[in-house]
Amino acid sequence: VHALRAAGDAARGADMYVTLEPCNHTGRTPPCTHAILQAGIRRVVIGTLDPNPKVTGGGTEFLRDEGIEVETECLRDECRLLIAPFAKHVLTGMPWVRSKVACSLDGRTATRTGHSRWITNQQARGSGHRLREISDAILVGKGTVVADDPRLTCRKGGKSVRDPIRLVLDSGLSVDPSSRICRLKSSAPTVIIGVEGKSTDERRQALEASGAKVWFAPPDGQGRVNIEYVLRMLGDFGVQSLLVEGGATVNGAFWDQAFVDEAFFYYAPMVIGGKDAMPAIGGSGATDVGRATRLSKIQHRKLGDNWQVRGLVTNIDSFWS
Repeated sequence: VHALRAAGDAARGADMYVTLEPCNHTGRTPPCTHAILQAGIRRVVIGTLDPNPKVTGGGTEFLRDEGIEVETECLRDECRLLIAPFAKHVLTGMPWVRSKVACSLDGRTATRTGHSRWITNQQARGSGHRLREISDAILVGKGTVVADDPRLTCRKGGKSVRDPIRLVLDSGLSVDPSSRICRLKSSAPTVIIGVEGKSTDERRQALEASGAKVWFAPPDGQGRVNIEYVLRMLGDFGVQSLLVEGGATVNGAFWDQAFVDEAFFYYAPMVIGGKDAMPAIGGSGATDVGRATRLSKIQHRKLGDNWQVRGLVTNIDSFWS
């Protein structure tokens, strides 16, 4: 709607290409279909229909009834991947979860002494910042905060860009209030998520005084933060995409409970070795190879002497079935 208004008379008689089927209902803006009709668009090319079963096909039908030429499913798979966070949020109320791991060829994220800077190169780290930029929120565990004292902000070319909401899973609110992530000046908040009844008012007040927000969640079966509760809470707040950059414990919890929708692995050409070196993913893991999590639609990307491997865990097409 805003683009059509900006184009003005220049849109009359034009072809319009859109990723998602134009809406035919009133939401935050008037129906897109009415704006298209009023703008005098001649033809509309749609990447994919709306995944919401209550409205899918409605926009296409309206435009055709009004005499506008409509083509659908142009680059459908690519468009569905682009709007996967929106589709999952619409249908489940939960965010699309991306798991990001940077590791050695043998799957280690740190040496046995805890040293980890830097395993991957600058290009790989820049790609990781791009993932932060396109995510509504980013999540780590308290172990990552203690070990790395990260900011979890987006930086491009040395400059800060839009920051995601920063979430820290910390059952007992033991994160140091002087940590950079708590004191950070940013347009997006830092939220420490604890377990109900496992901390003191003094700890909560200290974190809030440092600038962080504090949320509480019920415990899971192991007394840790209930991840499903957190995901549903984020969905209620309108968070459509979550980037998980945790250590082995947090990563393992997300993979064990099948909360990961998409994975990004960054590999550096080195072998760290050592049975006590930090693995990328902890948790219980698969009991046999047949039960291991399989990824689909694999993409490989070379980043200098590093590699990015991207794959889907969730079948995106299921959102439209």
